[in-house]
Amino acid sequence: METKKNDYMNIPADRFEPAVRDEKIFDKKFESKPIGYFKDAMIRFAKNKSSLVAAFIIAILLLFAIIVPFFSKYSVDAKSKENDSAYSQVLPKSTLFAWAGWDGCKKDKKTQGGYDYLNSIGQEVYTLNDEGERVANEDAMAVKKVYGSFIDELTGEKFYNVYVDSYAKVGFMFKDLSEAEYKALQAYQNETGIQVMYPIPATYKTNFSAVSSANVWYKLANEVETSTGEAAEHDEDGNPIYEANYRTKENKNAADYDSIRISDEPEADGKWAVYAVKNQSGYKVRVLYSEYYYYERYVESGNVKGFYPYHLFGTNQFGQDIFVCLASGARLSFILAFSVSAINFIIGIAYGSIEGYYGGAIDLILERVSDILSSVPFVVVATLFNLHLADRVGPLVSLLFAFVLTGWTGIAYRVRTQFYRFKGSEYVLAARTLGASDSRLIFRHILPNSLGTIITATILIIPGVIFSESMLSYLNIIDLQTSGMTSIGTMLSGGNALLSTYPHIIFFPALFIALLEISFNLFGNGLRDAFNPSLRGADE
Repeated sequence: METKKNDYMNIPADRFEPAVRDEKIFDKKFESKPIGYFKDAMIRFAKNKSSLVAAFIIAILLLFAIIVPFFSKYSVDAKSKENDSAYSQVLPKSTLFAWAGWDGCKKDKKTQGGYDYLNSIGQEVYTLNDEGERVANEDAMAVKKVYGSFIDELTGEKFYNVYVDSYAKVGFMFKDLSEAEYKALQAYQNETGIQVMYPIPATYKTNFSAVSSANVWYKLANEVETSTGEAAEHDEDGNPIYEANYRTKENKNAADYDSIRISDEPEADGKWAVYAVKNQSGYKVRVLYSEYYYYERYVESGNVKGFYPYHLFGTNQFGQDIFVCLASGARLSFILAFSVSAINFIIGIAYGSIEGYYGGAIDLILERVSDILSSVPFVVVATLFNLHLADRVGPLVSLLFAFVLTGWTGIAYRVRTQFYRFKGSEYVLAARTLGASDSRLIFRHILPNSLGTIITATILIIPGVIFSESMLSYLNIIDLQTSGMTSIGTMLSGGNALLSTYPHIIFFPALFIALLEISFNLFGNGLRDAFNPSLRGADE
């Protein structure tokens, strides 16, 4: 130690440079631009790849919820004409991914009668080529493939394994038209050359478990006036014989039908097939329902353009398009979640700031109030609000009140903690010494340094609200389903009973919830790390 002191004292004079009194000395200018707190946080957030992917997914889900309801051909309203109950529970269909099984079809097992019925759908829809040969319309065929048949060992009954188109199996239906509608449909057929109306069957079938007996156009085995059999006549090889069994009259234009007729229409003993029957409302006709669906959309658009039933995510038990229902439900969930998050943010900041800044008795009283509110189970609060408030303000508003009643306590606790952390800092004490008011200390000095943690907590409220709403709807504690509104939880609840037979009804809402929750968790983790003051300026 002594040697070092001596060395200190014996520094050569030439090591010193005398200062010039007139020379001005400045600090060196920073070569780089200063980076603020939030900019520094965003730089660090951008380096988190998983959080960036999560943010991208959240943005896609938000755009999906905003855009789809405005541009979709379908409506969330179950009473809308586009959401036809005839196409209820049809499977997802995509032309782009049809090769992967996304074709609206599924495997099924049918009895002999059931197979004859399904296999017959579309057999009437054909044209004749130049050689007079039938050319079938494959889109109208309900059975796309037969995998084989087998005999049940217990019952001895024959079964067929088939691949069935859930759209085409709707097939034909009877419609009651007014005289004006009947004439307009004939004019449409003549103008477009598209066959919509088909001959009315003469089959006396009284016990067929199908959407409509309009699909039983062929002669049944052992048919009588009160026939209850399902199977068609069969040849020696056991193949069904689809022999047309239409109502006939001697008058070709029976029921004032003056339009195109099916190709190769059978004429028996000078009698012609009947295309319409007069009734009290006008006329009863038999229509190929996919073409009739297109025709209705054509009329609604002012004779501009129609469209065929086509559902990317399939339909539910009410015939509603799941794609647009999911978007509408997500939009409702996002609006609810963002509203709750914003309200809790405001209340939590105000409440927590008062607690943390003033402390003492004020903090003690306010913290006990917060503890009491946070200790009440949210399910109980939501149930009570739904029972006693929903009738007055609606289920959505009552649910909003339930979320707000206790949801702000978490934000308030975080704000209080941050205030206790920063209010004793040197820069706060210096500002107070210079005469800064309480409001200035709170909103200009303490709160800005706490915003990172508070914003992260506020954003993470959003997935929590969506998940809670879904849970409450799934458990039937609340019901947000109306004629023009649905929610993700309501969709999950409605599809629960059909999970084993039509899993697509519940699959897409469940997938949406899963993606949303995972993405928000990753996004929140990224924000938490980005706004961590201890990492400020860290070069990762």
